[in-house]
Amino acid sequence: MMAHFFALPGFDNPLMWILGVPLGSAGFLAVIRDWRVATWVNVAAAAATFVSSLLLLDNRPAATRLLFIDDFNIYLVVLTSFVGMTTAIFSAAYIARETAASRLSDLHLRFYHSMYQAFLFTMLLALTANNTGVMWVSVEAATLTTVLMVSLYRTREAIEAAWKYFILCSVGIGLALFGTILVYLAAQPVMGDGADAMAWTLMIGRAHAFQPDLLNLAFVFVLVGYGTKVGLAPLHSWLPDAHAEGPTPISAVLSGLLLNVALYALLRFKMVIAANGHALTPGPLLVIMGLSSLFLAAFMLYRRGDIKRLFAYSSIEHMGVITFAFGMGGPLANFAGLMHMTMHSLTKSAIFFAVGIISQNAGTKRIADIRGLTSSHPVLGWGFVIAVLGIAGLPPMGVFMSEFLVVSSTFARQPLLAIPLALGLLLAFGALVSRLQMMAFGEPPAVRYSHGNASTVSNILALTPLWLHMLLVLVAGLYLPRELVSWFQTVARVLG
Repeated sequence: MMAHFFALPGFDNPLMWILGVPLGSAGFLAVIRDWRVATWVNVAAAAATFVSSLLLLDNRPAATRLLFIDDFNIYLVVLTSFVGMTTAIFSAAYIARETAASRLSDLHLRFYHSMYQAFLFTMLLALTANNTGVMWVSVEAATLTTVLMVSLYRTREAIEAAWKYFILCSVGIGLALFGTILVYLAAQPVMGDGADAMAWTLMIGRAHAFQPDLLNLAFVFVLVGYGTKVGLAPLHSWLPDAHAEGPTPISAVLSGLLLNVALYALLRFKMVIAANGHALTPGPLLVIMGLSSLFLAAFMLYRRGDIKRLFAYSSIEHMGVITFAFGMGGPLANFAGLMHMTMHSLTKSAIFFAVGIISQNAGTKRIADIRGLTSSHPVLGWGFVIAVLGIAGLPPMGVFMSEFLVVSSTFARQPLLAIPLALGLLLAFGALVSRLQMMAFGEPPAVRYSHGNASTVSNILALTPLWLHMLLVLVAGLYLPRELVSWFQTVARVLG
């Protein structure tokens, strides 16, 4: 049994490359002195990880006690590696601009690229772990790597944000650990000692026999613990600071990927709880936290004066919508939640790509000092406009389709819940559109900054991921491939 637990994937197994490439690259990048070489090694490693993830579509490896691929995590692995690749491409341009402005030293750059690959490794390991303990360790490791990157600029504000992130999320992860232990104790009398009582693939089939009282208590701790990492209100306060003070590419992967990973962990536990007919119903708790996050973020959007904090609160809003959808449950609401998770990842990371260039060009993150983007930088400005309108839920973008499905499925089942949901979405829409008008239109400021004097190659690298993401979101709003629809439907049924 122990040999089977510690069995590692062979070279013909895509998981070996999906996990091995970022882990090996993290160590290799730590010793590369030339930041230019490191930048392209980072891009190549992220691209290799994405290509390896595509192999899972035709070659799904058998589950072990340590790793597994199933209908739920296969697409999230592909999505995570794709956004990781496009963000690495954007990082190449962003880091070149930061270096030209003398904001980062060679040591900081070496550290950044190494931690970026380590971060990808921890997220992918969390998604593919078949062991509750390994998944917990992976999420904790992801927290530590991002804490270090949030403090990269070494300013007072960045260090303060990193400490706040570390303390709050460590408390949350500690509570999640206690919940994980309680699930193990509930499973142990049925599954026996050892790895079997911690393996998702084995637990789900026998969860009906677990001790329901322990499962109830465990889910409360898991919800608070992993909910902190998701950024759900009232556990959200680390998120705006971490987004505002860290490098913008890290903001993109924090919003677009890490929040998904934490929610994925929460949903895995929800599946175990739901499989036990005598345990509590997780849905109402998720609905309450989802609605509270939506309303808190919708009102806070009107008061933000920092462009990165603005979209950090937008992430809280959308994670609230996704959590609400999974709390409602059922095939249609779960389908909408999965689609919204995907559309938010693509759109929000695209927005942070644009925000990174905008703040570099303007020399500030203050919304009041950013004007006339469509006039001063048309390609960037209009890309930003499309991305913000997309995340606000304007048709025909994919976010509109997923939000429409969430609202319509709620109206069909619980009309009274649909009213506050729609109201919260409208409040957030108004806040984002009003802020967008201030930044995108009007007379641009006369002052120009050296940050914006980048080469043509750098500008292309910075803008390509933005437009690629928005193209995918637009296509998803108009047409979803049959394979993707089938995947959403299959997972929606599994989630219950």
